[in-house]
Amino acid sequence: MNIKSTTPASLMASAFVAVLLLAAPVLRASAAAGAAMEGMPSGSGTHADLVVLLQEFLEWEDPTRAKGENELRDIAGRMTDKYPDYGHEAVQQRRAKMKGLQTRLQNMNVKAWERRDQVDYLAVRARFDQHEFLLNVSKPWSRDPGFYVDQMLPPTFVDLPVKGKALEELRGDLHAMPLLVAQAKRNLTEVASDYADLATFNLANADGVGHGFPYRAVPPPGIIGWYADMLGRVEKQQPDLKPDVQAAKAAAQDLLKWLKDNRGKMTAKAGVGRENFNWYMKQVKLMPYTADEVVTLGNRELERLWAMYALEQHRNRKLPNLRISASGPEYEAKIKATDAQVRKFLVDEEIITIPDYVKELHTNVPWIVRPTGPNFWEQVQFRDPHPDHLHAVIPGHAFDAIVERHNKDPIRSKLTDGVRTEGWGVYLEEGMMHAGILEETPRVRELIYLFGIFRAARAPADVWLQLNEMKVSDVVKFWIERTPYLEPTVARVDAEIYLRRPPGYGLGYMMGMLQMQELLGDSKRQLGDKFVLKTFHDKFMATGRLPLSLVRWEMTGLDDEVKSLWVRQPLPAAN
Repeated sequence: MNIKSTTPASLMASAFVAVLLLAAPVLRASAAAGAAMEGMPSGSGTHADLVVLLQEFLEWEDPTRAKGENELRDIAGRMTDKYPDYGHEAVQQRRAKMKGLQTRLQNMNVKAWERRDQVDYLAVRARFDQHEFLLNVSKPWSRDPGFYVDQMLPPTFVDLPVKGKALEELRGDLHAMPLLVAQAKRNLTEVASDYADLATFNLANADGVGHGFPYRAVPPPGIIGWYADMLGRVEKQQPDLKPDVQAAKAAAQDLLKWLKDNRGKMTAKAGVGRENFNWYMKQVKLMPYTADEVVTLGNRELERLWAMYALEQHRNRKLPNLRISASGPEYEAKIKATDAQVRKFLVDEEIITIPDYVKELHTNVPWIVRPTGPNFWEQVQFRDPHPDHLHAVIPGHAFDAIVERHNKDPIRSKLTDGVRTEGWGVYLEEGMMHAGILEETPRVRELIYLFGIFRAARAPADVWLQLNEMKVSDVVKFWIERTPYLEPTVARVDAEIYLRRPPGYGLGYMMGMLQMQELLGDSKRQLGDKFVLKTFHDKFMATGRLPLSLVRWEMTGLDDEVKSLWVRQPLPAAN
């Protein structure tokens, strides 16, 4: 067996290598030479050329991130450049550069590669197609004021006082805010009405959720509120920064006024439309579903989960209801106990390998007392932390991310598919429940189904947003009617995220879970009595965070979902 050709260059832990050495023959089949399929490139490039090309693309696309420098994220969690030029001429140059990169990508001798390298090729091509879609369809610099609003937020989160290089960078960020607003006014020529309203809201209002925001007992009202918060801290801790913060705050106020003054002209549609949506699902997400199929599957899962929720509540009807934590210390004690119990379960029940480098991990839902009462996530987590701990801590997102950081593969360490990430997290919720983690706490199973209900409701709504069949307000109403405990703040923030990101994020939770279940079922069916759940999960983690259709092909050899991917269809909007 050629370990080098079947595993990442630096596998996460020696235990994972041992797992792969002992894997059944059907899993080792991924080392075999890949099959030739219609549409596979047969040019002159090697896999080493693919590695070089990907790195060149990443450094061109986002030099700050590629060089490992200070990272900025927008309100939806996406990486942002600091102050890139997105005027018409600059965008045209980027489109030309992207075409050149894609031409070089097509000139690869993929037919002669091993299957694992062919998987790499499709993953890289999908990443290139994602950027082409951004340049020609999403175009947030001209369609979405939030593209600029989001870039104004990160400097306000800085811990004071700052010195040296950090101070220099902060001053640069603050000085650039008026320039960023000026660019917004020049470039925003085809603004969607939903985008305009969301940006206006985010500039001046607290959403009550705060995805990764620093804790404040009273959340500041929007971007302008965060600059006021920063100004208050600066006055006490670093007064010399006061003029810079005041100028940045004034720029945010100026943008808000401009949006309000010009709102009547901002009438474009926010969604990408059916044809572009289906292209994105196939070419970028590499998913075997169309828009209509996602709606059908999402609605079916919503019905199933409501039925399971009803049966679980009946089963537990004589048990006391779960009580919301009465205080922060009580909640922290619950988190600590949950973490210990989850880790013990994963080891004792041979679920997955926990590498030695996985230590204490962050918690996703902090304790907070709101005048209006707990929001949806808090209603669940303050009762019992298991649902989001499995999804977002261990063995979900935090665990997943730290394992990925130890992956030194030159391609797979640099690519992360959102459906793979969220599908894994949702799979763990109900999956670990069926594996037995909640046998001693049956009422927590009801919370697992509540999470599932919200995940399922997202799928059709995500499609309807992108097809312009619903607006954000319609989606909020649809979700609240179908999801216990859900209130407008969480619903509005989630609807904004799924509308403003490219297609596939909101639906990725449930569709990714279905793909995970498919992969699990295929592997068990192939291996029969030789199937070992821990081996399956370790192999899955070692494959990297690639689109799940590619993970399935590599792990099982089943190519029914990838055959149609090789003949690349041109982007409708670019024709």
